Amino acid sequence: MTLIGQTIAFAIFVWFCIKFVWPPISNALHERQRKIADGLDAASRASRDLELAQEKADATLRESKEQASQILEQANKRSSQMIEEAREQARAEGERIVASARAEIDQEVQRAKDDLRAQVSHLAVTGAERVLEASVDEKAHRKLLDELAAEL
Repeated sequence: MTLIGQTIAFAIFVWFCIKFVWPPISNALHERQRKIADGLDAASRASRDLELAQEKADATLRESKEQASQILEQANKRSSQMIEEAREQARAEGERIVASARAEIDQEVQRAKDDLRAQVSHLAVTGAERVLEASVDEKAHRKLLDELAAEL
């Protein structure tokens, strides 16, 4: 009889556990399992997002380095171009100064030649007056004096 009572009590206990105890425990286990799965999914997504962000950062860094190198290259080209332009301007200015100086020298030489011709013609007239002991009219003999100056 005790065995039958124990069997009945055990059956009631099993039914009570299945009906009232097991569902909350099972729900808690399923809920915990779902939370763990969600956490693993979130960690997986975060890992993928981190990899994508790292790739984007690397790409941005590469682009920035390329842009910096292009800017440096353009700056070097521009500085070389500016130096070359300055050289050309300095050379042109030097040539202009030399040409101006040469023109001025040529003018001075021409003036000196003209002055010398005038002095020589005056000396020739003075010398001719002394030799001839007569006055030579400069206006009357201008053509002759100009020919004499051109020959000198």
